[in-house]
Amino acid sequence: MAAGTINGTDFAVMLRWGAANLKKHEDEVNDLNVFPIPDGDTGSNMLLTLLGGVDDPEKVDSDVGRAAKSAADGMLLCARGNSGVILSQFFSGLAEGLEDLEQADRDNLARAFDSGVRKAYSAVMTPVEGTVLTVARESSEFAGGNNSDSPEGFLSDVAAAAKKSLARTPDLLSVLKDAGVVDSGGAGFIYIIEGMRSALASGNDGSSDRFDGIGSGDDASGAAGKVKQLDFDQFTADSELEYGYCTEVLVRLQNAKCDVDNFDVDIVRSFLQTVGDSIVAFRNGSILKIHVHTMTPDRVLAFCRKYGEFLTVKIENMSLQHSNLDPDTAAGAEEPRKKIVTRAKPYGIVCVAPGEGIARCFRDLGADQIITGGQSMNPSTGDFIDAFRSINAEHLIVFPNNSNIILAAKQAASMYSDVPVTVIESTSIGECHAALTMMNPVLGTDAMIEDMRASMSGVVTAAVSRCVRDARNVDFDLHSGQYIGFLGKSVLSAADDRLAAACALADAIDFDDHEVCIVFSGCDVSPDETGAFIDHIQKTRPLVEVFGVSGGQEIYDFIIAVE
Repeated sequence: MAAGTINGTDFAVMLRWGAANLKKHEDEVNDLNVFPIPDGDTGSNMLLTLLGGVDDPEKVDSDVGRAAKSAADGMLLCARGNSGVILSQFFSGLAEGLEDLEQADRDNLARAFDSGVRKAYSAVMTPVEGTVLTVARESSEFAGGNNSDSPEGFLSDVAAAAKKSLARTPDLLSVLKDAGVVDSGGAGFIYIIEGMRSALASGNDGSSDRFDGIGSGDDASGAAGKVKQLDFDQFTADSELEYGYCTEVLVRLQNAKCDVDNFDVDIVRSFLQTVGDSIVAFRNGSILKIHVHTMTPDRVLAFCRKYGEFLTVKIENMSLQHSNLDPDTAAGAEEPRKKIVTRAKPYGIVCVAPGEGIARCFRDLGADQIITGGQSMNPSTGDFIDAFRSINAEHLIVFPNNSNIILAAKQAASMYSDVPVTVIESTSIGECHAALTMMNPVLGTDAMIEDMRASMSGVVTAAVSRCVRDARNVDFDLHSGQYIGFLGKSVLSAADDRLAAACALADAIDFDDHEVCIVFSGCDVSPDETGAFIDHIQKTRPLVEVFGVSGGQEIYDFIIAVE
């Protein structure tokens, strides 16, 4: 690596080293959790997002601007959780700051960091100081004005200032001070920057083994362990092709075949509508991405070659089941038993659910696609886009059901251009359950959306989980191993016995003006224990209807939704 400038290869190596360093400290960042239950996932979310931009340094563009743009595009699709979305937006802004540059010096990098900070702030409707936003901003401002003489020196200044900024985050955010922790996203940002700086300091070309398992070809889906396998016995010599082929291609548009700069993607969309459904077609520069469910993939391939040549091609018989994924619940899984239709329905519903029982409940209430996820397993932007494209509808309605997932859902909605996407900012499965229960298609889509939003008002969602560390929370001295009942960030009960904690939580909830209570039991809760809890609520709240659902969720032993 040149001391005074970096090129595209250098940038790719820096990202690999940044990801490797964050991976080393992933659990440490996860454990910087404000609330003392096992739902910390900031480190994992940031790592999975960053891995979306990691590529083989020998294969990336040598121009730093184009390499940074390619990495940012990958991160945008793999972003998950608020921290991941903010990180993806930071690198997207950084790429904009490096646009058209073959190499970047210290000043170029400083301007790019400033661009990244501004874009990260713009991604959040109400930016909160004392978070990763503050750490990135303050460190970039300090380093930008410190007049170091190289990219390595600039990143050294960023890391040093970021550590000081991180130490101040509890003074800016009372919840951090009360929990005795610093901001987890800011900590993750520092580990990434330190890794990137180490790559420059080492002069490494990316070919050594010093990456702690981060290698070329790693991505968020691979890191999450989702490997797709097919059961070929699902389509025998006597089978008839009934459901068509899931066809995905990446096409490099060719100047010899078309006007690349002015190519109109609507030409492709119009053609695809004549051969199939579940259509996605968009371009990124000269690369065209296509997804379609069709009986005639050969026609799709022939059409695409009119305008370019293939980079990748994937064609799958949709009658084949994914043997290690439940197609009804896995994020982005294709629906093998859904016949190809040509007419879109007025609206489609996408919901995030943390357990199979909750997913079944939402489907029974009208959800078209379930994305598996929740606290500690936040779905990515790409997961949402995959779910969108699996529904043939004129309008898509999305329920994130977790405050840490809303940004990823919104980012996916902004990137998806085929049909309008409305993200209803649900923060709990209780709100989603209430909205789906009150869904009334007769109103028309727009009025129905407003009615669903209104139905979430006043819904109370509380939960029981295990305490993972000793902590003081207002009225309770909490101890590791206890069960605690909480509403939002307020602890309402604590006990060594799970059922006792749940009953005390229910006693502390105000049921006035509420008529229905749904108890979602976790994956480790027995039917007898659930029954005892429901009996307690029925005896103490005789005017409230109580229903039990075997939710199957992890982390939360009970989720109580009061509507």
